[in-house]
Amino acid sequence: MTGKGNGSGNAILGIVLAGGLSRRMGGTEKTLLELDGKPLLSHALDRLGPQVSRVAVNANGNPSRFRRFEVGVVDDGDDERRGPLAGVLAGMKLARRLKLARVATVAGDTPFFPSDLVHVLARASELQSAPIVLAASRDRQGELRLHPTFGLWDAALMEDLEASLAAGIRKILDWTDTHWAVPAEFP
Repeated sequence: MTGKGNGSGNAILGIVLAGGLSRRMGGTEKTLLELDGKPLLSHALDRLGPQVSRVAVNANGNPSRFRRFEVGVVDDGDDERRGPLAGVLAGMKLARRLKLARVATVAGDTPFFPSDLVHVLARASELQSAPIVLAASRDRQGELRLHPTFGLWDAALMEDLEASLAAGIRKILDWTDTHWAVPAEFP
């Protein structure tokens, strides 16, 4: 696990969600595909690392494929493929072990997220006393659209999320709708 962050990220664990099956890409590991001479995962780690106190990758399977990135890999123990919520839960469990209060998640196949993502999410959380903040942006019609894999999560919700996954909840928004999740708007 690496950690370089400062500022609003002092008590925040960053998790790059990379546990998908990549069905639409024939099973190719998306985060290992190269863009501008670097794997997508490198881009995501470079952007997320300075924003948080610690960072890890959530991925299932053999973690040795990520060894060259010198980052911890946390498996979500998800043989049922419960989706990104299982990755959020794995991040919450790791945050608890590290005594960090919150988890910031990003999608590993979307590396060019804002360089102030965690700061803006944390600020929205503080201003609205919200346990969950999800990134959002406006579509061409001006409607606010959530990007639920880009979020800030209070690790205190760990037991609730674990119970919800056990009860069959799979979609992020199905779970966040049962909590006070607020959007943080990005251009």
